[in-house]
Amino acid sequence: MKLFSCVFTAAVAVLPLMAQAPQKHRVAVLDFQYGAVMGSVQAMFGTSQDVGRGISDLLINRLVNDGTYRVIERNALDKILHEQNFSNSDRADANTAAKIGRVLGVDAIIVGDITQFGRDDKHTNVGGAFSHWTSGYGVGGVGRHKAKAIVEITARIIDVNTGEILASVTGHGESKRSGTSLLGGGGNWGNSGGGSLDMGSSNFQATILGEAVKQSVDQLATGLDHDADKLQTVVVKINGEVADTTGGSITINVGSRAGVHTGEKLEIARVTRVIKDPVTGKVLRAVRQPIGEIQITQVGDTYAVGSFTGSGQPKVGDAVTNLSN
Repeated sequence: MKLFSCVFTAAVAVLPLMAQAPQKHRVAVLDFQYGAVMGSVQAMFGTSQDVGRGISDLLINRLVNDGTYRVIERNALDKILHEQNFSNSDRADANTAAKIGRVLGVDAIIVGDITQFGRDDKHTNVGGAFSHWTSGYGVGGVGRHKAKAIVEITARIIDVNTGEILASVTGHGESKRSGTSLLGGGGNWGNSGGGSLDMGSSNFQATILGEAVKQSVDQLATGLDHDADKLQTVVVKINGEVADTTGGSITINVGSRAGVHTGEKLEIARVTRVIKDPVTGKVLRAVRQPIGEIQITQVGDTYAVGSFTGSGQPKVGDAVTNLSN
């Protein structure tokens, strides 16, 4: 009996701690900009490679495994970017990144730049160009002398509601080994094709460049985890109306500007009675009857489209609000 009492007391004591667990912030990671190191990347691999996407994918995997954030999956992000027709240059802008974040329904967007990617005797600053590659540099070699691999990346956390940069973190990676080849002699990197480089592959990770990349991403992720408390989760109150019910889909008159995001579920209700003040005639409250839910599949600035489920039939003018708790 005493044993049962102890176990029960311990379980009760744990419950408040579980209830107080902080809510994870939802974030999206955009492909990192790599224009400042594009020339050196092409020289190394013998062809154009989207190392910005590679760095982004590695960071997403690390953040997901860390568990500090809820990270939106790559497919959902790519779908929104395609639908909204955002160019790569647009995504680097804080206001545009914030807009993407509002459509996705995340608390913050993480954007960044690769500022160094290659040998330890080469450094490129964002917005500038500096290069002194030796002749013969490229696949399988960095010249006649040994060198270490250096990778440096900077990431910024952007508040989607204000466009404010909440934090800036730098990850620096340096290979512990040095050699005459950053990429190793066995990899057929030149035939990998533009944009198809897998930085998470064992072949790449085994190179001294892969070692520096991993170290820089790990350091970056640790810094981003540390700054998670700078984010604030804001619950946006949605108040809109059904605008159209043609063709089996529902269009509502509120969109990303009002805080609506793809995948969100909203309540559709019909006003069944309006109660007014008998003296002034002022509306005191409206009695609403829920008729179903709409799950948002497409979002514009001032509208959203979704699929309806419920017992009723939506009509133009029906109220659209957050789901009742």
